[in-house]
Amino acid sequence: MPELPLPTSVPLSWYLLLSAILFALGIAGFLYRRNIITVFMSIELMLNAVNLSFVTFSYKLKQVDGHIFSFFVMVVAAAEAAVGLAIILTVFKNRRTLEVDEIDSMKY
Repeated sequence: MPELPLPTSVPLSWYLLLSAILFALGIAGFLYRRNIITVFMSIELMLNAVNLSFVTFSYKLKQVDGHIFSFFVMVVAAAEAAVGLAIILTVFKNRRTLEVDEIDSMKY
């Protein structure tokens, strides 16, 4: 049985295209969805798209800077998730809704 050739590496443009698609989906979810949980997940999707770009360029340029930036973005995203979910739970407890249009005022 003949040996199969080793697969070639994935081009850099594919990673960047995937990152751009993920970022565009995050923007679309942020702009067009009315549920605050979906908006929150869209922000996380945009952060992960940026992380993919950082790691892609870091790998291509053979430097660790992108990995370090990606690590800091993950730390910020984790803190945002903790604080953001606490705020979302408080808003739901007080307002009984998670619709963005109905949470337009913070005075009540």
